[in-house]
Amino acid sequence: MAGSSHGHTPAAWTGVTIVIIGFCVAGAFMVMAEPIGFWAGMVIAALGGVVGAAMSAAGLGMPKNAHPVHKVAATTATREPASAEG
Repeated sequence: MAGSSHGHTPAAWTGVTIVIIGFCVAGAFMVMAEPIGFWAGMVIAALGGVVGAAMSAAGLGMPKNAHPVHKVAATTATREPASAEG
């Protein structure tokens, strides 16, 4: 995972941080049996995804053509299929 640079962008860090804060808020209010606070935490968590996507669209995420998955898929398509010798 470390070699793929997965998630090492400001958009990813910001989005995940907001989502974690939202889940912490929701968890605290769930323990206190306050449904409105729980749902407020869920809204904060959902906003984390929206903020991360917006930041990625604004250019603070990883470019799609630089993602290692796309490079691996291109190289494996040209390989010969494995065959069993009997």
